Amino acid sequence: MDWLFRLNESLNALVWGPFMMILLIGSGVILTVATKGVQFHRFSFAVRQVLRAGRSLRGKGTIRPFEALATSLSATVGVGNIAGVSIAIATGGPGAVFWMLVSGVVGMATKFAEIAVATEYRQQQGGTPMRGGAKWVHNKFVRVDLSEGGVMRGGAMYVLAERFGMKWLGSLFATCCAFAAFGIGNMTQANTVVAALSASYGISPWLSGGLLTTLTALVVVGGIRRIASVASILVPIMCGLYVACALTVLVTNFDTMGSVIAEMLKSAFSGHAAIGGFAGSTVRGMMQTGVARGLFSNEAGMGSSPIVHAAAITDHPVRQASYGIIGVFVDTIVVCNLTAFTVLATGAWTSGSTGAVLTSEAFSRGLPGEWGGQIVTLAICLFGFSTIIGWAFYGETGFMYLFGAGSTMPYRSAWVAAVLVGSFGRLEALWGISDTMNAMMAVPNLVAVLGSIGLLQRQLREFFNGRR
Repeated sequence: MDWLFRLNESLNALVWGPFMMILLIGSGVILTVATKGVQFHRFSFAVRQVLRAGRSLRGKGTIRPFEALATSLSATVGVGNIAGVSIAIATGGPGAVFWMLVSGVVGMATKFAEIAVATEYRQQQGGTPMRGGAKWVHNKFVRVDLSEGGVMRGGAMYVLAERFGMKWLGSLFATCCAFAAFGIGNMTQANTVVAALSASYGISPWLSGGLLTTLTALVVVGGIRRIASVASILVPIMCGLYVACALTVLVTNFDTMGSVIAEMLKSAFSGHAAIGGFAGSTVRGMMQTGVARGLFSNEAGMGSSPIVHAAAITDHPVRQASYGIIGVFVDTIVVCNLTAFTVLATGAWTSGSTGAVLTSEAFSRGLPGEWGGQIVTLAICLFGFSTIIGWAFYGETGFMYLFGAGSTMPYRSAWVAAVLVGSFGRLEALWGISDTMNAMMAVPNLVAVLGSIGLLQRQLREFFNGRR
């Protein structure tokens, strides 16, 4: 088996290397041009949609639009926003933050596009495709009950099969999604949560792992409606708490912000010399580190978020796609950047620490007493749990696409069991394979999205001209 793991390590280095960064960023730039900068000139519209969510539910779907956004955020706002950002700074320097911001900006267009295309080709579980045409003209739909029919499903697999007739590629995407979910969205999260509670409070892994498994079971077994309901309550609380604490740290270190921003911009284009525990970085390395952290965090281009957005009650793909713009904004522009500026403003980034330890040290420097470390531990627990329940629906949808509606409950049972296994096991090999499969989701997803640019442009004209 060793040869298989070594082979995967080589493959992992390839799929997560410069080629993938160029593919994801390049796609974001192309989609920004194709949509005429939708993330800029339609940003205010997207904000209004989120603020008015639920006031006028029209169309077909399974969950409310805001619940879809919350579930998407629950899956993307994870421990990577805490540990991953700090690792990017420790290895790439302050300039990595600038390139992370760039990836977030172009990622908004990618997320908008992939949600719009996926929603066009969604279908009701066990039913028929709900495709385009006059069906999507918003004044043709009537209000529906949330419980009507089966679960609405969508994603790159349906687009590839229905629009392009490439069922084999859709099956590849579904396979990668179903099995990668166990690594990126389940066992790594559970392991990190259990380790954080053990390190901070000495809580037995058996106790914390058992509790986490029980909570996961209570939510996941109820399917997307229960997942979305919990996420819509949990996500605003956890994001609000984390943002408030990060802003408090920045306010107390406000006098350093000018020099932090100047250093970030300077090193983004010139690299950074070694300092303290920091190993130094070239411009290329800094760009790759920052872009990778941003894209891995918001998952723009991976094709995961459209799976849950396709389940939302909406009268037009463009309306729901606008929620995707806000999702990337919250995840990367707000949460990731607040973590980054907290680490930089407090000077913790030169301490030699990395990962969650570095973030915890930054918060401890900016908050009184022991609050800093406790806030980071609490955030890891909330972010980790939310990612577990969010990714459960992604993996389930991929598995159901492959094996039919009858496979959902067995998948949920396996998902809950994996949380318990991940709480104790050292499963680096499995995680490595999951990381590879997660990256492989991007290629078929981007084939579906970039091949549907004409459809995307037609959707935009249809929706905004009709709305006016």
